[in-house]
This record gives sequence, structure tokens and C-alpha cells, in this order.
Amino acid sequence: MDLARALDGLDARPWSSLSHAYGSAEDVPPLLRALTGTDADAAEEALSELYGSLLHQGTVYAASAEAVPFLAEIAAAGHRTVDVLALLGGMAESDDEYRVVPGAVRAAVADQLPLLLPLLASAEPEVRRTAAWVVSHTRESETALPALRARWDQEPESAARAEVLAGITRLDPQGGAAAAAAVLDPSQPAEVRMAALFASLDAGAPWTEPMHTTMLSLLPADPLRSDLDLERGEPLAAVIEALLGRDRRKERKAAFALIDAALHDDRAEVRAEGLWAADRVCTLSRSAPRRLVWNLRAAAVDEESVLAVSSLLGRLGSVAAPAAEILAPLARRNPHHDDDHADRALAALVLVAPAQSAPLLAAGLGRRPRALDAAAGFRSAGDSAFPYDGELLDAVRHRLTQPEVLSGNEPSQLTNLLAGWGAAAAPALPELCAALPHFPGQAARAIASLAAHCTPTDRNRAAASLRAVTAEQGVLPAAKALYDLDGEIAPLLHCLEQDLRRGANQLREATTTAAALGPRAAALVPALREVLDGSTSDTTPALDTDTALAEALWRVAGDADRVVAVLDSVFARAEQNPWSRWSVVRAARATALLGPAGRPLVARLESALGDPAQAPAAVLALTAVAEPASLDRTSLAEAALRSAESDADPTSACDALEALGPDALTSDHVRRLADLADGDARVIRSGVEDRIIRQDEALRNRARALLTACTAPASP
Repeated sequence: MDLARALDGLDARPWSSLSHAYGSAEDVPPLLRALTGTDADAAEEALSELYGSLLHQGTVYAASAEAVPFLAEIAAAGHRTVDVLALLGGMAESDDEYRVVPGAVRAAVADQLPLLLPLLASAEPEVRRTAAWVVSHTRESETALPALRARWDQEPESAARAEVLAGITRLDPQGGAAAAAAVLDPSQPAEVRMAALFASLDAGAPWTEPMHTTMLSLLPADPLRSDLDLERGEPLAAVIEALLGRDRRKERKAAFALIDAALHDDRAEVRAEGLWAADRVCTLSRSAPRRLVWNLRAAAVDEESVLAVSSLLGRLGSVAAPAAEILAPLARRNPHHDDDHADRALAALVLVAPAQSAPLLAAGLGRRPRALDAAAGFRSAGDSAFPYDGELLDAVRHRLTQPEVLSGNEPSQLTNLLAGWGAAAAPALPELCAALPHFPGQAARAIASLAAHCTPTDRNRAAASLRAVTAEQGVLPAAKALYDLDGEIAPLLHCLEQDLRRGANQLREATTTAAALGPRAAALVPALREVLDGSTSDTTPALDTDTALAEALWRVAGDADRVVAVLDSVFARAEQNPWSRWSVVRAARATALLGPAGRPLVARLESALGDPAQAPAAVLALTAVAEPASLDRTSLAEAALRSAESDADPTSACDALEALGPDALTSDHVRRLADLADGDARVIRSGVEDRIIRQDEALRNRARALLTACTAPASP
């Protein structure tokens, strides 16, 4: 194939009318020319830019399909063939299609099979391997499958042979499993045996003892990972995830057996793979933490392995209490010196055995930032406040007397601890008042929490400190704390009006505080309306700010007409911005506050029911604003359940189901709710890593409560 002819017709294509990730595709022709040029650096840069624009984070576009024929010609001409094939394969694999006919990009790659299939016989093994990956992702079984089968009979190189088997399995799972069964024995190359295990799993073949033995014989398996199949980057973890995905007790037992064996292996690299697999399994299976915690103890054989296991133990929380003893020795080391390893162990111990960790944190306060962050964030992780400890209170009080050494998040962390302890921390009120001028935002919130439990004299002193800082610095948290403590509203209204008119970073907190005041903030109505009048942006932050302003205006003034108009505008603008789907959720939650006054927005809410992320908020709003007789409650329950099952917004989905009531649920809904409550597979699998497990356990408890309400006998 002649590289000089690869770009024939390039300028005849309508590039300026096509789009990719960064807008107009008129830059694609010069990039393709640079890719085929003699300047190696320019070609490398062009390839990177083509990836970023045509396959941006796995998304394909109209310009992607248009570029495929030229890329295929370049690959067939032998120019940077592996790199270009990888780009073509990624585009064929993608189901994330933006403003392009579904399947159009993959079809464009399939149309180039006459150019791509001959590459299966290339003299270069890496070209053959990548070509097998590409052609299998076209999903053109009639054309690609016979070529892959023929290559399977001929391919001598192990990595290429493994990819050919994987390709056969994508197009013909049962055929792939049949081929895999013949290559599991130890005489076969490791790459081929690994591919055979995946082929068997993909075809749904039963997991057998020979498969178990084969997987263990391949450990450590990281050297066998494929740079093409990124979803299976960690082979052992991928096998275990596939077994758990079958959601059957036998396969769960097999998955746990693999992890047990890896965690008890004499080789550190195998134990590391076992720990990674255990980490993944605990985020997928509800029974995994209690099943694996004792084996995690066995894997912690030295300081490095204790550090490796500490992160997972911390995320498991109190379930990992049996493993606290492996953390404690390292956690208590060098309390008077900076020691990152000790800090990491103590941070895990804070979450696993908080009462045991408190004296250790007191001894190392100021030198254990990770542990302090874990203790201060205890409540945000879904638990009650960090346990009170007298030694730790004394250490916090002493630390607050040294404002010159406090920096970063430490003032917030220290004051959060005190606020969580409430009355028990009341002796720290003098130190908080002294720190108030230095850290007004952080200290004020804690003062309001503690002063309520103090003597009238101490409460008056605290109010005087807050009053002085509010007058001198005009800090909203101090004014709010003064209002909460002493009922003085004038300083708070003054700060709120200033922050509303300043806009930017102060605006969201000001609107939230104004909304909480309700009619008592009537003096702020002109400022709220003025800010709304100046809002024109369609960005997600601007939409969310408009929603917050509308909510504040409703709570303060009850101006239904204006609020409905603002929210209607938010819904309309969010429809034009694919990144603003959660702005619709926030607007729906604000609409729910309006009650019947929000009925003009019913159509907007109904249009959100098809999006699993937006559906729960839309259901809640519809139950609040729509004519009750007009609601199909069973259909609304279906939308909420789909949201929970897809991990879109499961917590709000439970709120929606509770609002609809048991009568809205069919027997099938109740069965699915039981799966959410008692199934082994976690529902919440995404989000902040440190909170996934706790959030899923909280959801499980919530689903169980809903299930109880649905199955409880009716009162006579």
C-alpha cells in the first residue's frame, strides 16, 4: 500500500461542518498529514491530538467516522501501523457516541476490513496482535470471525495468539470457550492460558478446579496484563470480578478462595495482587469484608505490607476491627516526630478502632495530618462524631493556643472535632474565642456548637467575641454563629447583603443562609432579585447559583411567579448543556419546595424521568407539586427503582420510593427492592473511594426499612 495515496480525497471531505471533542474538525486534515510526515516528533504529537479529538476519553464523534478510511489506509501502508490500529480499535470499541448515529463509527471501521484483515498475517507480531483486537471490535462476525479462526490455527507468537483467542471470544463466545478448553494445560504459554481463562468466563463456562489451578499457576499475573484491554488491567482482580458478576454462591466462594491463596502466598508480588483483588472485591461484594478481614491480617507480614493493607482496612471501618492489632504498633511509633508511615497507619486505625486511636492521635497531634483528617471527617463519612477523649481534648486546646503554627486544613479539622463533641468540649471555649480573630470561619461554627452548653457568663463572652469579629471583619460564619447563639439578626443580614452583592465565591453560602432564615430575611429580597436580574451564563455553576437564588427567594418572599420563571429557565438551559444533568436534579429539588405553586413545571419534571440520575428528584418533585390524581405512581416507582439499580442516585431513589408509599409498588418492585436490601452485589460502586462501602451499607439499611414497610401486615 502506497503511503503517498493514503490521503487521497482528504480535502474533499466536509471537515468544517463536522465536529469532534474540541469543536470544528477542520484541524483533522493537517493532523493526518503530520501523522504521515517524516518528522517523527510532529507525527507523535499529531497522533496524540487525534486521540484527544477523535477518541476523547473513549467518546467518538462524527469526525471520528470521517477519519477512519484515511487512518486505515495509513495503517495498511505500514506507517506507524500499531499506533494507528490502536486508535481505530478504540473507536470501534466505543459505545460512547456524541452527536453521531449509533454504531456509525464502528461501521466505518468495519467497512475497512478489506484493508485491516491482511494485517493479521503481518511479519510483525505486534501488528498481528493489534489487528486481531481491532477486527474483533467491529462485531462483523461473518467477515472477521473466519479470519481470526484461520489465524488461531497458524499464530506462533504467544501474545498475538492470546489476542486472537480473545477476538474469537468477542465474536463467538462459545467457540472461544471451546478453543480455550484445549489450551489450559501448563505446556501452553502463560499469555494464552490467561486469555483462555477469560474466554471461559466470557462464555459463561462453569468455573472448575483446573481453572482455579491454572489461575494460581499464573501468579503473579501482572506481567500478563494487556495494554489493549484496559478493563482487565489487573488479571487476578478481573477474574475475580467476573466470578462475582455471576452473583452465585459457588462463584463467590471460588473468588474468595483465589484471594485467600494469593494473600497467603510467600511472594510479596503475589500478596500485592491479592490485596488489590481484595480491595476491588470489597467494593463489589457486601459479604467480602467480613469474609476477608482475617486473611488481610495474614498478608500484613512487614511494614510495607501493613501500609498496603491499611488503606483498605480504613475503608472497611469497624468491620475491620479484628485487624486493628496489625495497625497499632506502627500507629504508635515516633509520636513526637513526623512519620508518614505511622501517620497512615494511625489514619486507618482512627476509622477501624476510633477509641483505641484517640490517645495516639493526642500524642502526635500536629505531626499526624492524615490521622487528624480522618478523625475530623468522621461524621462526613456517615458515622457519629469521633469518640470524645480527654487527652485529645487537651491536645486540641493546646494546639489552638498556637495559631501561628496552624495552616492548611488544620484549623477546620480541630474545630470540627470540638463541634462534634458538643457539651464535652465546652472547656475549650476560651481557646476558640482566642483563635476566632485568626480563623473566624472555622472557629465561629464550633463556638456556636459549644457555647449553647456553657454558663450564661461564658455564653455572653462568646457572643461578645463573635460580635467584635463580625463588626471588624464582616465574616458571615461569625455573624451566623452570633445569630444562632444570641438571636442578633442585624449583623447577619448586613453580612448577607454584602456577600450577595459581592457574588462569586460568597454567593452560594449567602443564598443558603438567607433561605434558612425564611421571612426573617425579607430585607434581602431586593438584593436577591438584583442578583437574579444579572444572571445570564449557561455554565453549570451559574445554573446552580440561579437555582439556589430561586429557592432563597421562595423561602424568604414566597414569590411564586418569579421563582417558577427562574427554575423554568434553568431547566431549559440545562437541556442544552450535556454537562448540566445534575443542575436539573437541583432545580427539581427546589421545585418540590413550591408545592402546588410549582405545577407550571410539571412538564419539565416529567421530561427528566427518563434520565436515571434525574428521575428520583423529578419523582419527589412531582409528588409534591402535581395534581395527585394525575400521577401514575407505579410508573414513578419504576423510574426511581431503575435509578437505584443503576447506581445513578440510589439515596434519592429511596426518598422517592418512601414518598410514593408501599401502594405504588408492584410485586416485582418489592422483589427488586429486596435485591437492593439483601443482595450480595453492592449497589453503590462509584463516588469518593473512601466512602463507597459506608454509603452502600447505609443504602442497604434504608432499603431494608422500605422493604419492611412494604411487607408489614396492614393495620386492622
